[in-house]
Amino acid sequence: MLQAILSELEPHQAQLVAVSKKKSNAAILELHAQGQRVFGENYVQELVEKQAALPPDIEWHFIGHLQTNKVKFIAPFVTMIHSVDSVKMLQEIDKQASKYKKVINTLLQFHIATEETKYGLDQDTALELLSNPVLNQFRNLRICGVMGMATFTNDMQQVRQEFKNLKQIFDFVKNQHFKNDDFFNTISMGMSDDYRIALEEGSTMIRIGSLLFGKRV
Repeated sequence: MLQAILSELEPHQAQLVAVSKKKSNAAILELHAQGQRVFGENYVQELVEKQAALPPDIEWHFIGHLQTNKVKFIAPFVTMIHSVDSVKMLQEIDKQASKYKKVINTLLQFHIATEETKYGLDQDTALELLSNPVLNQFRNLRICGVMGMATFTNDMQQVRQEFKNLKQIFDFVKNQHFKNDDFFNTISMGMSDDYRIALEEGSTMIRIGSLLFGKRV
């Protein structure tokens, strides 16, 4: 399945994040043996344990909701944090990353779904965040793009529209704040049920779990 998905991503030059939350180390190693190196986790404790036990060439992405007091546990090794939705969170990531003299890549999470349970910025709070002068002081993080989750629905037109919205947000933020920054290039959207639509709408990074690992028990 891995190779089939990768071949679909190739024309779009999109990256695959294998979502390994609640999956065994053995299952992760199986994909690792097939060449997959980027894995995404939702829970800090689980990620810390897996990182310590699994090969050091794995690139770990944190994709779940993150509390500021938990950043310190993943800062030593995490490559990208997908779920940033406040200046406070950015400040904490920068502070913790500086202790390890490293730069952590981050994505701004936008609320594009109709469900109330999803976290994320709306356009107003995002503009407020991006115009905050404190952003100019950060030396140990990089805002690389945006992330969003579509509504969990069978209405694929709605899903498509939500992905279109995220692409428009990305374009707007890019033009207003990161015009000359090549590193601002990531649109993380699309999961097992809707990644093909996400790719059509401009996704550069998809997060797939159940298609790779089997349905959650």
